[in-house]
Amino acid sequence: MEPVIIVLIILVVLVFIALIKTIQVIPQASAAIVERFGRYTRTLNAGLNIVVPFIDTIRNRIDLREQVVPFPPQPVITQDNLVVNIDTVIYYQVTDARAATYEVASYIQAIEQLTVTTLRNIIGGMDLERTLTSREEINAALRGVLDEATGKWGIRVNRVELKAIEPPTSIQDSMEKQMRADRDKRAAILTAEGTRQAAILTAEGEKQSQILRAEGEAKAAALRAEGEAQAIRTVFESIHAGDADQKLLAYQYLQMLPKIAEGDANKLWIVPSEIGDALKGLSGAMGNFGPMVGGSGGSGNGGTGTERREKPSID
Repeated sequence: MEPVIIVLIILVVLVFIALIKTIQVIPQASAAIVERFGRYTRTLNAGLNIVVPFIDTIRNRIDLREQVVPFPPQPVITQDNLVVNIDTVIYYQVTDARAATYEVASYIQAIEQLTVTTLRNIIGGMDLERTLTSREEINAALRGVLDEATGKWGIRVNRVELKAIEPPTSIQDSMEKQMRADRDKRAAILTAEGTRQAAILTAEGEKQSQILRAEGEAKAAALRAEGEAQAIRTVFESIHAGDADQKLLAYQYLQMLPKIAEGDANKLWIVPSEIGDALKGLSGAMGNFGPMVGGSGGSGNGGTGTERREKPSID
């Protein structure tokens, strides 16, 4: 009985192993290559798959998602014989699991070597300045070459990016000095322009201030003169309305003369015509007062008109 039990146990174990090998579960976005006696049979897609145990074998499981592979810096010589180190990143995706398994031994290594050789060919035809400013052009050229070469391997190159382009240390120092000089130049130009604009605005403001101040002073002088003239007219009209004699008129006029003469802006005197008659009467009473007046010339007008006499300027 014991040998029979042992045989049954062995059979159960074999059946269990066969079931395990028969049922193959492939994850989503993955594929598996099946070989029968070492020859490609089929590709298993995602889900539950049945294979013949001990006859069919799984050769390779491939991830069908987009992969990102960074490559180490590669030294590349430019057209002007300068060595630059270039870091690259490749974004690729396996589109044919069978071709990726049988058409190339290691597609990642093949992509890396193809990238290096293509970079050397492209950068070798550019000088350093063009290399530093033509990343998009280099990316497009590199992607075109890689996509064409990797198509037969069942690989699609989606993007190629240059992470960094590092020129030699001496060139970096020269570039840094040049950039610093350019920044200093721009700063000096901006400072000078700001100073110029500030000076222009200050001068313009001072000009406007002087214009406004002069206009204000002129208006104030005109209003002051007009007020004084109005005051003089009011006084003489009041005296005339009170029927004052010539002596009183002459006396009041002499009192108003200092006020009329105040200020340098008073170039004109407003003199009523009655003042002439008043001064004549006052001169007759005081003797020699007439020659001081210098003649009125306005008594012949009669009525209540006024005369204007210019104030003598004092140099």
